[in-house]
Amino acid sequence: MSTTKWIIDPTHSEVSFKVKHLVISTVTGYFRSFEGSAESTSKDFDGAAVSFSADIDSIDTNQKDRDNHLKSGDFFDAENHPKLTFSGKIKNEGGDYKLVGDLTLRETTKTVEFGVDFGGVAGDPYGQTKAGFEIEGKINRKEFGLTWSAVTEAGSVVVSDQVRLHLNVQLVQQQVEESVEVNG
Repeated sequence: MSTTKWIIDPTHSEVSFKVKHLVISTVTGYFRSFEGSAESTSKDFDGAAVSFSADIDSIDTNQKDRDNHLKSGDFFDAENHPKLTFSGKIKNEGGDYKLVGDLTLRETTKTVEFGVDFGGVAGDPYGQTKAGFEIEGKINRKEFGLTWSAVTEAGSVVVSDQVRLHLNVQLVQQQVEESVEVNG
């Protein structure tokens, strides 16, 4: 059986999150620095082992003061918890893909499940083999220790507890390793 190793192509991938602000609008942010890999024994990635990390200090919501607040101890505490990490597996259940595994933020680890749209595998003009995925899911930020809360005078929540995660990921095939069976 052969195992194929893949790594994220950061120039063709993005990691974003969305959260309701004041219950009336949505703020979008990105992790600009991230890395990840997958190891698969099947062409459809069923059972592929996935690892991923994002640098908390790379948060970008297009507003410096908000970014600094998110990096502070009120939220991610980037100084003491510099990475978001994930380790899990892709499951293909009759063409219905899921990514299931452990997400860690602020030293809190929870098992999560995300929906996956597998875009397929294709060769690029430079001779590389690539695979594409769109991954979506939701988490409750408070379950991961991001508990800062504020309420307006009118009673509206400033930041929703629910955070939507969205990743567009393109993987680059690195190598295929053939395993050798030893008969004893």
